Amino acid sequence: MKKTCILVVDDEEVMRDSCRQVLTRQGHETQTADGGEAGLRLLTERSFDLVILDLKMPGLPGLEVLDRIKQAAPETIVVIITGHATVASAVEAMKLGAYDFLPKPFTPDELRAIINRALERRRLVTENFSLRGELQGLRKGEFILGPNPSMRGILNIIGKVAPTDSTVLITGESGTGKELIAKAIHRSSPRKDGPFITVDCGSLVPTLFESELFGHVKGAFTDAIATKRGKLELADGGTILFDEIGNIGLESQAKLLRALQEREFCRVGDTRSIGFDARIIAATNRDLRAAVEGRTFRDDLYYRVNVVNIDLPPLRERKDDIPELVDHFLKEYNRRRKRDVRGVSDAAMRLLMNYGWPGNIRELENVIERAVILCDGRVIEPWDFPFSCPLPAPQPVAEGSLADAEKAHILRVLKGCDGHRGKAAEALGIDRKTLRAKIRRYGL
Repeated sequence: MKKTCILVVDDEEVMRDSCRQVLTRQGHETQTADGGEAGLRLLTERSFDLVILDLKMPGLPGLEVLDRIKQAAPETIVVIITGHATVASAVEAMKLGAYDFLPKPFTPDELRAIINRALERRRLVTENFSLRGELQGLRKGEFILGPNPSMRGILNIIGKVAPTDSTVLITGESGTGKELIAKAIHRSSPRKDGPFITVDCGSLVPTLFESELFGHVKGAFTDAIATKRGKLELADGGTILFDEIGNIGLESQAKLLRALQEREFCRVGDTRSIGFDARIIAATNRDLRAAVEGRTFRDDLYYRVNVVNIDLPPLRERKDDIPELVDHFLKEYNRRRKRDVRGVSDAAMRLLMNYGWPGNIRELENVIERAVILCDGRVIEPWDFPFSCPLPAPQPVAEGSLADAEKAHILRVLKGCDGHRGKAAEALGIDRKTLRAKIRRYGL
């Protein structure tokens, strides 16, 4: 592991040597400078993770040295030390970007404590930069970053929450990339070497929920021919995603809440408690607050999972990102399908920009993949978009809710596909399970 590099800048030789000895014993690579000019020269020769800087020195003042350090290397953590501490100087140092302020004299333990806190801060900052790079470079296109400001705000939230262990609730319509974000948070967290386990709450019937989540012992019920570990146990040391958590029944919600609160559970048919240590992420396309008000979702479970909320906007609210998404999917499916489609005509792009995208980015990906396959030339034209059934023209949402607009759109697609649910699901860019749920919800 690379050693942390620390620079001590102080005009007192005793102070420099004392700090160097304490930090070297702690395993840090330490260099010293007897004044501001000497310290800045060392900073131009190599990079340091952290600088311990005396505020009162002959020659160049400590505040000016601090200002130059933050201008040249803003990621460098600076801890101010001084025997002439005043509230005004502390405030000024913080304004210029100092991490913290340690008055002289201080003990070795006090120095170690503030250095440990400062280096942890640097680690989190570094991980945030790493996460930004990872999210911008993801091969999947759901989170391709275009000019849309709401997506950049979400990226900032993810960068802050990923290095922590906080529970995250990811909300958004089907096809907006909720699972992708959950995986990105896991990969950028301290648990990245642990497992990432998904619980598909939408497909679990209540009778199987407890066995799937907690596991069971041999003989617990008729089909329990062997002991089985549950998803919570498998996720120990990693992250567990409760996908479509809004579909869990009230009885199962109570059992899940108890496990999350106590961080332990019992396998079905067993009385021994098993502890687990996993980061909790939940995702849903439902309005959980409305479900709480309608008494179909427990309010205590809602507050347990909704610590940090990341709400992904639908594609119709980030249409300025469509050109970059299209470009990404073109490159992806040219590679996968061994095609050489160079671009999209202006008329075809206008059609894509004006469409309502009820299936969100998943639907856009489906449309571009088909167009790459069906295109006869090097440029995609509007007539390359029709597939197994014609996509109806987008209808403007005037009065009425978005739910009414979605219901009408699904009905038009179903009619255009002669009621064939498989074809309709493909045209909408959603899976059959999601389409069935929407049909039941809207009474189609």
